[in-house]
Amino acid sequence: MARGARLNTKLSVEHVYKIFGAQPKRALERVKKGQGKDQIFAETGMTVGVSDASFDVNEGEIFVVMGLSGSGKSTLVRMLNRLIDPSAGAIKINGRDITQMNRKELIELRRHEISMVFQSFALMPHQTVLENTCFGLATAGVGKQEREKRALDALDAVGLKANADSYPDELSGGMKQRVGLARALAVNPGILLMDEAFSALDPLIRTEMQDELLRLQSEQARTVVFITHDLDEAMRVGDRIAIMQNGQVVQVGTPEEIVRSPANDYVRSFFRDVNVGHVFTAGDVARRDQVTVIERAGSSVRAALSRLNKHDRPAAVVHDRNRRYLGTVSADSLEACIEQLSKNEEGNIERAFVEGVPVVESSTPLTELLEPVAESPYPVPVVDENGRYIGTISRATLLHTLNRTEQDAA
Repeated sequence: MARGARLNTKLSVEHVYKIFGAQPKRALERVKKGQGKDQIFAETGMTVGVSDASFDVNEGEIFVVMGLSGSGKSTLVRMLNRLIDPSAGAIKINGRDITQMNRKELIELRRHEISMVFQSFALMPHQTVLENTCFGLATAGVGKQEREKRALDALDAVGLKANADSYPDELSGGMKQRVGLARALAVNPGILLMDEAFSALDPLIRTEMQDELLRLQSEQARTVVFITHDLDEAMRVGDRIAIMQNGQVVQVGTPEEIVRSPANDYVRSFFRDVNVGHVFTAGDVARRDQVTVIERAGSSVRAALSRLNKHDRPAAVVHDRNRRYLGTVSADSLEACIEQLSKNEEGNIERAFVEGVPVVESSTPLTELLEPVAESPYPVPVVDENGRYIGTISRATLLHTLNRTEQDAA
């Protein structure tokens, strides 16, 4: 999901609880009085699976839920399509509370609006890849010709169309998981739930599947709720991450926000060994206080030099009225340009642009900035995807950011 895009809420979780046991209301009262999970189990024999979970998932984002084993993340995701019924609270999809749906409405929801990919491949060994991919469509009553077309399109999307007539025992683990993903995609769901979907795969295949998910998102953004216990996976695929601890959602934010400001020691422990150079981008650390010159009719090298001298800066960024980056000028380049002008000639500022100043996009990870920033004679300009100027990064800024964030994560 592109940053800066308009956000529409697709899924809302509002004060959701799940109590496992014979008398959930008794345990629920204790939870609301502030009793802990362990105390409630010791005194009542009931288990608090999820406690007062609240968050929104935006349309088109990959929302990751992570936590240690037993933190409640798998229970939570199964409540999102009511494979497990909540003990209290509301779960709204497109504004409709699914906890109030009857059986018929719930079946329709699962057939058309929400699909799930599990850790186990859950493929039927006696059916072909195509037949396995058609399964959800067949149960929804879609005709054979239509469901096979949609299934083949889904297999094509995950690179398995050529294997449509193969059987599961002829596939690798990664290929089997792609079939599971294609089966979910064939329904064309508004929401895709993925419960530890890649955790059973070998590391290399797991990375390939993460790449596949990101590629599919770039082609057709879906709302994905992705459950994992693996931090690297969460950081790699997640637009935002929710951290669960003892059944509670203790923090929700972008990877950058959580690395910068962990909510507690539990969250901090997850991110202690994170390479912040892979988390933060040029846009996160670019400084906005660089002297700028707006290129317009009448702008001149003399006026630009006067502006640099006034602010006691060695260089300035030049952009147009739409903030589109044009180049960088320095006091030396401006003075050299002025020496070549006649007394009354103002001179076009483009003649004073400094060579050898690289430009980086705001999405560039810090790890990829070390070389261009080190080699640039002046602060490196940062632009957005449309070439609009955002700010600059100097050597001092980059080193300070890396040192500070490494200390904070320690």
